[in-house]
Amino acid sequence: MARSLALVALLLLGLAAAAASAADAPFVVAHKKVSLSRPKPGVERVAVSLDLYNQGSATAYDVTINDDSWPTEAFELVTGEKSKTLERLDPSVHGATASHTFVLETKTQGRFQGSPAVITYRVPTKTALQEAYSTPIFPLDILAERPPVKKFEWAKRLVAKYGSLVSVVSFVGVFIYLVASPSKSSSKASKKRR
Repeated sequence: MARSLALVALLLLGLAAAAASAADAPFVVAHKKVSLSRPKPGVERVAVSLDLYNQGSATAYDVTINDDSWPTEAFELVTGEKSKTLERLDPSVHGATASHTFVLETKTQGRFQGSPAVITYRVPTKTALQEAYSTPIFPLDILAERPPVKKFEWAKRLVAKYGSLVSVVSFVGVFIYLVASPSKSSSKASKKRR
């Protein structure tokens, strides 16, 4: 019995030590966002943005962002680089502590499923590089036929639904204004009689 209690106590002490050492480590989180645009017919631009956060309590060193999930046969790099190296990534209190963006262009039509970006960093207390992955992106329909954007659709629905009511209320309002406001000609006539 005493031996099993000692074993449980030792196990709990080991877990507490591991949790304490993990609490003093960086914890890198990366969010990957993609937006599509068409500068001209037959060409699609893909703007990729990676926001890095260090949610841990220690600084991450030699941080490398690498997003090689874009095949060079289909995507041409327009601006920026697919990889970036940062000297350090301090713990973040509010918001992103680092961002990386690049723009790709493609003329190839089809569906593309990108994989998460890989982030490697060094922790001073460990010899091996640590690895983190960005959030994945939804599948992209490159150069897909999109229905035209219906601008002011909500205004058209409002006019169709309430247009006649607005016109009736407007006519009644103008009629009441004309009846209730004094006429200029009647005021001149009453001045002449005096």
